[in-house]
Amino acid sequence: MSRLRMYDAATPKRRARSHEDLLEGFARWRLAWALARGDIMHRYRGSVLGPLWMTVSTAVMLMALGFLYAKLFRLPVVEYLPWLAASLIVWNMLAQITAEACTTLTSVEGILRQMPLPYSVQALRAVLRGALMAAHNLPLILLVFLVFGITPGWGTLAAVPGLALLAVDAFWASLLLGMVCARFRDIPPIVASVMQLAFFVTPVMWKPELVRGWAAWLPLNPFFAVMETIRGPLVGTGASATVWASALLYSLLLWAVAQAFFTRFRGRVAFWV
Repeated sequence: MSRLRMYDAATPKRRARSHEDLLEGFARWRLAWALARGDIMHRYRGSVLGPLWMTVSTAVMLMALGFLYAKLFRLPVVEYLPWLAASLIVWNMLAQITAEACTTLTSVEGILRQMPLPYSVQALRAVLRGALMAAHNLPLILLVFLVFGITPGWGTLAAVPGLALLAVDAFWASLLLGMVCARFRDIPPIVASVMQLAFFVTPVMWKPELVRGWAAWLPLNPFFAVMETIRGPLVGTGASATVWASALLYSLLLWAVAQAFFTRFRGRVAFWV
C-alpha cells in the first residue's frame, strides 16, 4: 500500500509528482503486463482462434490486395507482395497503437476513480497490449518472405531499434492522447479520420519510388519516418540517416509535448474521466 503523502495546494510540485508517477508506474511493470494479458484474454473470450483472427484477416487482405495492386502498379508480384506484407503489418501496428492510445484512460475510468494507481501503469498496459497483438502478426512477414523464396539476412535485425523507438512513442502517445481524449471526447473520431487520411498519403500500399521526385519529401511525414525505421531493414533497403533523424526528431517532439501536458494536467485526470 502506498504511504500517505501530504499535498499542499499552494505548492503542487507538479513536476515531482509526474516523475514519481512515471517511476512508480515502471516499477509496477508486472502489474501492467498482467492487465495487458487479461485484456487480450477478455477481448477474445469464447473465440476459437483468439487474436489469430487478426492474423488470418491480415493474410487474406494481403493475398487479395497484393495481386490487385501489383497489377495496377505494374509490378512483379514476387517483388510487391513481400513489400506490402511488411508495410501493411507495420502500419496496422502503428494504427492500432494510436487507436488504443485514445482509450488509455477512458476505458479504465472505474479503476482510476477507485484505486490510487499511477496513470503511467495504464499507458504501459496499452503498450504491452499492443506488443502482444503485434506478436501475432509480425511472423506473417517471415511466412510471406519464405513463400516467395526470400531469406531474411542479418540486416533485418536493424529493425529492432525501430521497434524500440515505436514502443517509446507508443508510451508517450498513450499518456498524451489518453489525457486529451479524456478531456475532450470529440478527439477519438478526429484521430480516426487523421489516421485514415494518413494511410493514403503514407507509402503503405504504394512504393516511395512511384512518386519520383517527391520521395525526398516523405520524411516530413512522421508516420512514414517511424514506419520506415522498421520496414526498411525488413525489406532489405534499410533506413537512411534522414529517415532516422526525422523519426528521432518527431519522437523527441512527442516526448516533450506529452511530458509537459502530463506534468501540467496530471492532477485533473480523475475529474476528466
